[in-house]
Amino acid sequence: MLTTPLFAQDLRPARLGLAAWLAAFCALALAWGAAPAAAQGKLEAQYEASLAGIPVGKGAWNIDIQDDVFSAAAAGGTTGLLKSFTGGSGTGASQGRVVGGALVATGYQASTTTQKKTEEIRITLDKGSVKEFAILPEPPVDPDRIVVTEAHRRGVWDPMTASLLRVPGTGDPVSPEACHNAAPVFDGRMRYDLKLDFKRMETVKAEKGYRGPVVVCALYFVPVAGYIPDRPVIKYLAAQRNIEIAFAPVAGTRILVPFWLKVPTPLGPAMLEATSFITSPQPPRVAKTQ
Repeated sequence: MLTTPLFAQDLRPARLGLAAWLAAFCALALAWGAAPAAAQGKLEAQYEASLAGIPVGKGAWNIDIQDDVFSAAAAGGTTGLLKSFTGGSGTGASQGRVVGGALVATGYQASTTTQKKTEEIRITLDKGSVKEFAILPEPPVDPDRIVVTEAHRRGVWDPMTASLLRVPGTGDPVSPEACHNAAPVFDGRMRYDLKLDFKRMETVKAEKGYRGPVVVCALYFVPVAGYIPDRPVIKYLAAQRNIEIAFAPVAGTRILVPFWLKVPTPLGPAMLEATSFITSPQPPRVAKTQ
């Protein structure tokens, strides 16, 4: 899902708006392994974000998984009263290949615009390792920030591809086993781990589209590098044990994506939830014959 990760911007929702919120939520949903994607499917979803029950933004997320390539794209922006004080919007995209049934990202791009500035992040990957990355404009060096080394950029997922939770096996992917995972993420500025634990099964009903079971996982954030240790928001998130995320399936695949995410904050609960979740399987492409 979605654009510049919220963690990369020190988690200031009032400044960054929904695009950053959605991106952070997306990053929180991580890819947890190289399990086969299994077949082809498509998702067109709409999300709403709220803080303490007050709507703060809307966004869209489209995912297309083919037999040999995949792509994901998202856009979002602030709404309502928040937009009057601190307008923000953003876009994000990732793309890559499907190799042996696994999603292998080759590129990630994100752009976030606020009233004060526009920032772009670009990451090029090769088999799970970051080959090139850039933040434009280049941010100033903070001596208190833990340095991200080359080793930290190996064996990682970009935030967008990381939102595609792949579940191995042949049974129903919407199951407790989906939460038995953990994964590393590099968002262009920060390297962190996200871990899941099973909480419960629930049934959801979007205003349009999907209605059915979701698996609810506890989500834990573990900062590794690229952050400032004394930053209160980092300490707060790392100590949180009440973040929950619910995953729903992309039809025709063994991919799960976030349906909703709940994060306690000092200002009240932050909530991201799908209002429209339209997903369908796609038939395999037929080879052309002469």
